[in-house]
Amino acid sequence: MKMSKLFVQTLREFPADAEVVSHKMLVRAGYIRKLTSGVYNYLPLMWRVLKKVENIVREEMDRAGAQELLMPFVQPKELWEESGRWEVYGKELMRLRDRHNREMCLGPTAEEVITSVARDGLKSYKQLPCNLYQIQSKFRDEVRPRYGLLRGREFIMKDAYSFDVDEAGLDKEYNNMAEAYTRIFKRCGLETKMVQSDSGAIGGKVSHEFMVITTTDAGENDVFYCDSCDYSANSNHAISKLPEAQTDGGFGEAKVVDTPNTHSIDELCEFLKIPASVILKTLVYIVDKKPVLALIRGDKQVEETKLMNEVGGIDIRIATTPEIIELMQEKGFDAVPGFIGPKGMDGIKIVADESIKELKNFVVGINQTDKHMVGANLSDFTAFEYADIRLAEAGELCPECGQPLKVTRGIEVGNIFKLGTKYSKPMNAVFLDVNGKAKPYVMGCYGIGVSRTAAAAVERYHDDNGIILPIQIAPYHCVIVPVSTKDELQMSTAQKIYDELIAQGVEAVIDDRDERPGVKFKDADLIGFPYRITVGKTITEGNIEFKTRLTGEIEAIKPEEAIEKIVKIVREQVK
Repeated sequence: MKMSKLFVQTLREFPADAEVVSHKMLVRAGYIRKLTSGVYNYLPLMWRVLKKVENIVREEMDRAGAQELLMPFVQPKELWEESGRWEVYGKELMRLRDRHNREMCLGPTAEEVITSVARDGLKSYKQLPCNLYQIQSKFRDEVRPRYGLLRGREFIMKDAYSFDVDEAGLDKEYNNMAEAYTRIFKRCGLETKMVQSDSGAIGGKVSHEFMVITTTDAGENDVFYCDSCDYSANSNHAISKLPEAQTDGGFGEAKVVDTPNTHSIDELCEFLKIPASVILKTLVYIVDKKPVLALIRGDKQVEETKLMNEVGGIDIRIATTPEIIELMQEKGFDAVPGFIGPKGMDGIKIVADESIKELKNFVVGINQTDKHMVGANLSDFTAFEYADIRLAEAGELCPECGQPLKVTRGIEVGNIFKLGTKYSKPMNAVFLDVNGKAKPYVMGCYGIGVSRTAAAAVERYHDDNGIILPIQIAPYHCVIVPVSTKDELQMSTAQKIYDELIAQGVEAVIDDRDERPGVKFKDADLIGFPYRITVGKTITEGNIEFKTRLTGEIEAIKPEEAIEKIVKIVREQVK
């Protein structure tokens, strides 16, 4: 490919609306352009990257025994009603009507469609197990599209679905997919960590995410892990053991005390001269438009996804001050935030974190402004529903080996779920077992964000000068740069190198533009060609420059040596 013909326009500055490195770099280097909020055109450079990721995914899925198909992007309401998700999926589901007023949606995922496919085609246990996958665009109407391809509304995804006769079969396929995913991301040049995670709207009791660990701001979630064992989990699923802390307030008998202007835990601690660990904190959330009280130790935070799952909701947010005051008035109390407590809150769902079980003689709000109870005990209250709703923190102890947990940032690029019969039962998707009895399929679901994987690679591999994609998924393997297009020897040598590399299967670009060398070098670094061969004045001595983008190393070698070196690298690393 000649650079003069390559459809790419690099920019001098980063786009003003870009928040993270991958978004900034991909726009500036001419890989993508925004069409509308959360929707992007994949330009030729990006499309080459995406096709390479797709091909790796396809090869490894086929190797793992899965079969590819393609399902419609537009899905009928009726299927979603069968599974029970039409009303509960939320506003991310883009709903629409056709000319006959039939309700449909743009597919954010395909559990309903694939279950209907299996229901029609998998009738006997003899046809199982079966794993079907597709690579297709998806659409989720994100409330706030951000981070470019990492949190867009339209994206490319590989989604696979397995069908087994029992849980043992699902376990086997789950492990098979986990191994396939490890190979996929390794071939894409990415190191990933498989972490326990929340199943979200997909459902199922067991799920894991494959996270690319990054130090950039684009990391979506905290990932907790232990250096002493294999434990790792997304923050919305992580559990931990608490280190020893003071949990006895030592107040003696229970009594109400004045605590003026103590609206926060810090203010209350300062006023009473106590640690936050002896306070029972009460928070008011709105889950699916209904109030829910969360009780937790004063020095800890609620993990909202855990709370939402415990309540069985699909939407959660912290209550506003007016909402809290209105709730207090409905219960006959005169209280503002900071003085709320569980006493007298009959009829309101209350979930208590396990952390409060050790509290004695603690401090708690009593639904009276400027007053708290000190010396309270759990026996003073109606028995609570306990659950782990606590956000883990770095330094707390690993639940498996007891060593301190560490935390890092990660970008999810893949996920796997044990769905069980969540979809097959309500959709009556059954097979006949060995005894001729109808049973629902035991299902698994396995997703990879193809476009997210490409963006995550940029987050992981870049520098101040531009993108440094791994050669396995870079749009081209190398660029040949003649310093002067007017110099016949430089141009003829560059062309010979280019022709030989193309003949040996190397994806090369020759920068034939009549531009200053500095412009060519900057574009080469910005676009992220893994290797650059520069043909300049030293060609009169038989030498050229060979630059490795990742390390910045430049060496003077012969043209034939450069050709041999590039060919060897491609054959060894691009499989």
